[in-house]
Amino acid sequence: MLSERTVMPKGMPRRPRILVVANQKGGVGKTTTAINLGTALAAVGEPTLVIDLDPQGNASTGLGIPRADRKLSTYDVLMGESGIAEAVLPTKIPQLSIVPSTVDLSGAELELIDLPRRNFRLRDALAAYIDTGGGGFTYVLIDCPPSLNILTVNAMSAADAVVVPLQCEFFALEGLSQLLKTIEVVRGGLNPALEIQGIILTMFDRRNKLSDQVAADVRAHMGDKVYNTVIPRNVRISEAPSHGLPALVYDFRCAGSQAYIKLAGELIQRERTRLAA
Repeated sequence: MLSERTVMPKGMPRRPRILVVANQKGGVGKTTTAINLGTALAAVGEPTLVIDLDPQGNASTGLGIPRADRKLSTYDVLMGESGIAEAVLPTKIPQLSIVPSTVDLSGAELELIDLPRRNFRLRDALAAYIDTGGGGFTYVLIDCPPSLNILTVNAMSAADAVVVPLQCEFFALEGLSQLLKTIEVVRGGLNPALEIQGIILTMFDRRNKLSDQVAADVRAHMGDKVYNTVIPRNVRISEAPSHGLPALVYDFRCAGSQAYIKLAGELIQRERTRLAA
């Protein structure tokens, strides 16, 4: 059930696990995944923080944060004008919070060029936040823009691992190849510990043979990095953001919501396995 609390294994560190939700290709369900995976994690008892690092601010809108309420944002955090603690806002979902985005973030790339540690601004802000208590979050999910720019680099430099939403369509493997190269570049120069946490197949249509073929190809190339759970193409998931709600709140019983609940359980199990190794 949605209210069921997940019992954390003994020895679980208090430091949150920082996951960046990224794909250089747009329209793959990246923000949808950040919103609904965050909601599902919070719903099963894992306090979660979403950091909206996309200038479009869709994660903020999808979690019901009016633009007028975004007094401080990820822009202010990156510019050093605010700490994360001051910028965090609660959402309508218990145990789910967000650092919202504003359009000001679109100019950050140019403004960051001359700032010290420009690739590590988010990492430094998160470290300072966590060192002073960090809000008690178990997970931090960073929603990135669909491009490789200084915002995405900041996210990957700050993260422990990357979660990759991958649309089940013809160019999926080509886009994945580009993303893997980006991760290797970041790992080589900025964040050696960065790893791929998992690949999520999104917008899966069982009526379409192409979806099955893409899924088979991705699993053949990436093996157990690909989640067993797939996210179906679902109209209720598409409708939910216009109401300022995650799909899990808009329609908990729909196929998309149920898939994200399953995905959260699978992610938690992967983290338990990693800690036990």
